[in-house]
Amino acid sequence: MNIPRTSFPRIVIIGGGFAGVALAKKLSKQEVQVVLLDKNNYHTFQPLLYQVSTGGLEPDSIAYPIRKILKDFPNFYFRLADVEEIDANKNKIKTNIGNLKFDYLVVASGSTTNFFGNTEVEKYSMAMKTIPQSLNLRSLILENFEEALLTSDLNERNALMNFVIVGGGPTGVELAGALAEIKKGILPKDYPDLDTRLAQIHIIQSSDCILKGMSEKASAKAEDFLEKLGVNIWKNVRVTNYDGKTVTTNTDLTFETATVVWAAGVKGATIKGLDAEDFVTRGNRLLVNEFNQVKGYEHIFAIGDIACMASEAFPYGHPMMAQPAIQQGDQLGDNILELLESKPMKPFAYKDKGAMATIGRNKAVVDLEKWKFQGIFAWYVWMFVHLFFLIGFRNRMVVFVNWVYNYIRFDREARLIIRPFKNKLKH
Repeated sequence: MNIPRTSFPRIVIIGGGFAGVALAKKLSKQEVQVVLLDKNNYHTFQPLLYQVSTGGLEPDSIAYPIRKILKDFPNFYFRLADVEEIDANKNKIKTNIGNLKFDYLVVASGSTTNFFGNTEVEKYSMAMKTIPQSLNLRSLILENFEEALLTSDLNERNALMNFVIVGGGPTGVELAGALAEIKKGILPKDYPDLDTRLAQIHIIQSSDCILKGMSEKASAKAEDFLEKLGVNIWKNVRVTNYDGKTVTTNTDLTFETATVVWAAGVKGATIKGLDAEDFVTRGNRLLVNEFNQVKGYEHIFAIGDIACMASEAFPYGHPMMAQPAIQQGDQLGDNILELLESKPMKPFAYKDKGAMATIGRNKAVVDLEKWKFQGIFAWYVWMFVHLFFLIGFRNRMVVFVNWVYNYIRFDREARLIIRPFKNKLKH
């Protein structure tokens, strides 16, 4: 890997997501050597991936080079690598570019889409956890409409214009709202010779409400917003299979569609060596104590989505969202410095800053600790918060300009098929 030897303690961080970046920033000016490893050379602002998928933003506006984030910090090293195994007993990691010794290891590998063991659904549906996946979805959506123009088979045309989103959490709700806006304002202009009114957008939710982690008022209002946009919401329905053409459920409902987006859950992205039952709990997450130490180890930590810190308030660990990850990364930086000075570490205490989701133009729901509100003001709050947490002045400006342009012109300029998506049924 060509990492210089040092007399400073070497802290290796696996993952450049919210948790890993927050920790690296906290340690960057201390007397430690920080090595950050990630299979991508950029940090992704995942809350806006759905806008890449629907042509609202280009991918470079929600991605930021990891090297640039920490370029001015001494004793910081980034390597583009895929971590293959952790040898906890020998304090060593194995990667596709070589091995590396560590004094302290922090696993911040994040999460991946959870298909709950359904290989057929995994094979034929679309995930939306990374920028490449979002670009694939964007291409597939646009290609389906191009194909719909060419077919004279009414059933095939309807299937190409039907979209099924599995999961009514923030990702599913925001994607459905964006697709509904496209159907209403963009498709009639782009495809005047296609009856785009026949396009259908479905959300399938296994529980009795959408946005389950938010307040009842937010859930009800979001459902009202979506229904007014023409989105069909199917509650208490569970998808059992998808063969690339037909979605089957645990009820009599079936859906003929060429596009299924799986937003029904995530699981921890564990790494060989720390993936045994002794370390892993529900959701494929690593068991950690109140200091984020992995069960059985004092020098190995886990933060963010991969970490499960069970407590009375959070029996299954903290929500797999950005805020717990950022807060854990920030505090672990302080705790590692305390550990190096043989001082007691402080237990992690999550500060819930609320939740929010947007449902198309001028519509959002926001749940804060003391206030809960919906509508256009919530939409402005949602935009401000997302702009604030984007990394880089350029990214904030590009996203803001795009949003203003899209709002005024009711348009999405990034609806481009840059790299065609190869449908598994045809290739």
